[in-house]
Amino acid sequence: MPAPTAEELRSTARVVSIPMRVRFRGVTHREALMLRGPAGWGEFAPFPEYDDIESAAWLRAAVEAAWAGFPEPVRGRVPVNATVPAVAASDVEPVLARFGTAPAVKIKVAERGQTLDDDVARVAEVRRLLPVARLRVDANGGWDVPAALEALEALAPYELEYAEQPVMSIADLRTVRLELRRREISTLIAADESVRKAEDPLRVAHEDAADLIVVKVAPLGGVRRALDIVAQAGLPAVVSSALDTSVGISAGVALAASLPELPYACGLGTLSLMEGDVSATPLMPDGGWLPVRAPEVSEELIERYAAPAERSAWWLERLERVVGLL
Repeated sequence: MPAPTAEELRSTARVVSIPMRVRFRGVTHREALMLRGPAGWGEFAPFPEYDDIESAAWLRAAVEAAWAGFPEPVRGRVPVNATVPAVAASDVEPVLARFGTAPAVKIKVAERGQTLDDDVARVAEVRRLLPVARLRVDANGGWDVPAALEALEALAPYELEYAEQPVMSIADLRTVRLELRRREISTLIAADESVRKAEDPLRVAHEDAADLIVVKVAPLGGVRRALDIVAQAGLPAVVSSALDTSVGISAGVALAASLPELPYACGLGTLSLMEGDVSATPLMPDGGWLPVRAPEVSEELIERYAAPAERSAWWLERLERVVGLL
């Protein structure tokens, strides 16, 4: 299908701002620009700190969703993990309660202004509440090599499935991975930012720096490109969201449903961290699973969560700039 013109994109653009239940990655309101095309809805929502070149991939993903649709799935539902932000240990239980049954839990660590003791207490509380769940931690590259090794050794008794992006550079990822093996710590290393923010998303695999990769549809430029990256990397993949509405979540589900193998629960349950959505039937996990379906976007909800005029103008100006880079 021919790509839409800039005018077609502008004419369907709607900007929403949805409050978060808890602060997540510094975000208190999740803003997104919604686009409607012949295949349905797409979501353009790169975080504000992303430059226009990085944001172009997010727009390609939105255009794919709204104008081309997704590949045929090979499964009808996908497993989903719960997500615990960098909250106090005392706040873990109510956060988990919003997710219901979950086969795995991703726990944020290495939050700026917090300590390793805070991280250990948070992970320990999740393990106490869910003694048989698979646990993984996500540092978003917040540690250096010595801090990562100290933290992962301290967290090893909680039997982590993997640590996501403990350090930022690919060289440091490889160092941490090899040192964990030397210390006989079984925690696997997953690469996220080293895949979605890298000029060469396959470098982390070529340099033997990770055991698995985390893939997100929008930063990689769409479901089809993400499928290609996973195939070329030759590593197990975890599909995760970028704090999306149901529209963005549906793209992640489409990717997970199209992968030949899906060995890990997906990080696609993040709507539980938001106060609202653009769909009256949001893509929320049921018993730890998400169905493969397109969300029914509600005009009333788009109006309810419409961003303030100045923020809408900011997003439309960003759209104008990024369209020129496609």
